[in-house]
Amino acid sequence: MKPKTLYLALCLAGVLLPYWQFLPWAWQHGLNLPLFARELFANRIGAFFGMDVIVSAIALLAFTRIESTRLGIRKRWLVLVAVLTVGVSLGLPLFLYLRELELERKPRVA
Repeated sequence: MKPKTLYLALCLAGVLLPYWQFLPWAWQHGLNLPLFARELFANRIGAFFGMDVIVSAIALLAFTRIESTRLGIRKRWLVLVAVLTVGVSLGLPLFLYLRELELERKPRVA
């Protein structure tokens, strides 16, 4: 399987799996952000995962900015939108997909 295809499949999984858990909660509670934060940080294990994802999102956005500038990756703003609307589970494979597209577009230097 080509990396580009793998990254697209991971984008799909990165949307479906988190939203499979989030949508029933949102249907029950609406977009109640204070409740969301309380439940996310209700115990140390939840807080561990919450903080891990927050740091990962910041690292991904920094990496995206640096690498996009270095390689001239277009549409890098899509990664920001993906991270803010879904999370790192979509943002990272999307960035890797965009990176593959850019690497394919440019001739290889030997």
